[in-house]
Amino acid sequence: MHAVRAEQRALPRVVTVTGTLAAEEQVVMGMKVSGRISELLVDLGSQVTKGQPIARLDPADFNLRLQQADAALQQARVRLGLPPNGDDDRVELTSTSVVRQARAVLDEARARRGRARQLFDEKLTPQSELDTAEANYLVAESRYQDALEEARNRQAQLAQRRSELELARQQLTDSVLNSPFDGAVRERQGSVGQYVAAGQPIVTVVRMHPLRLRVAVPEREAAAIRAGQDVRLTIEGDKNAYGGRVVRFSPAIEESSRTLMVEAEVPNPSGVLRPGSFARAEIVTTSDLPTIFVPVASIVTFAGMDRVFTVREGRAVEKRVRTGRRQSDQVEITEGVSIGDVVVVDPGNLIDGQRVQVLR
Repeated sequence: MHAVRAEQRALPRVVTVTGTLAAEEQVVMGMKVSGRISELLVDLGSQVTKGQPIARLDPADFNLRLQQADAALQQARVRLGLPPNGDDDRVELTSTSVVRQARAVLDEARARRGRARQLFDEKLTPQSELDTAEANYLVAESRYQDALEEARNRQAQLAQRRSELELARQQLTDSVLNSPFDGAVRERQGSVGQYVAAGQPIVTVVRMHPLRLRVAVPEREAAAIRAGQDVRLTIEGDKNAYGGRVVRFSPAIEESSRTLMVEAEVPNPSGVLRPGSFARAEIVTTSDLPTIFVPVASIVTFAGMDRVFTVREGRAVEKRVRTGRRQSDQVEITEGVSIGDVVVVDPGNLIDGQRVQVLR
């Protein structure tokens, strides 16, 4: 009967899991302003780059609002004595026309009050003329304060008109929808000619590189998971293997499933991998771990349990084993066999305790 010795190999220890690939980012995009779509530059599956225009609204209304805001700003500048066009809105309130006029009237009233008091002191005019001059001075002083307040109001209106102009410019800019990152269009929800409200979905864009792999690791394996560990994965219908690394995991075990949620980052520069794909993955928890291997043909499975027959003192000894990964015609033994044990290959109907003659 043919037999071999269980041999040791250095292999990484892995946790085998299944999960789903997801986009690192997915954005349902809509306009910040309302209007009618005049251009829709992408469709399902279109590749987009960061800052690339995706859709445009009819700019006519936005241009009119911009012109209106610019005209109102020029008017506000002129009321403060500034040139119609310019970016510097600073002004000295006392130099404005409305304040200078009120100041001139106040100075004249002060002078008349002074002359009236002097003439009254010299008993050249009656008390009534002094009272009139005093009242005119108080009125002029009040009007001067009103003029200062009016100048402040005009200054505030100028600042408001400046803000309204910037808002109109921003609305014109916002009438163009740009991609926030490199990716692809997952869904188109809008059409040319459609009137859309602010925030109404127009397209959905997903980031294709990198992707995020979400897997649930059993509780018994969770203690070995660390950020930065390598991940190897395969996709249904794709024979190629892809790599990634663990980037984050939940701080708690999910009570209902007794699993730990783990996320891995998977590079996808060519866009071959697609979000939503089912993936089988191996998380490498330990590298170059000594492992026992025996031929696949030496495993006997009965009633759902794996067994092998070893040879001791010329007799077959049945041992229950636990298997792991396979490599070609070899299988990993995680429990039940020691290094150097003589294992029978193709045991057939061999039974425990039967005398055997080993052919090497």
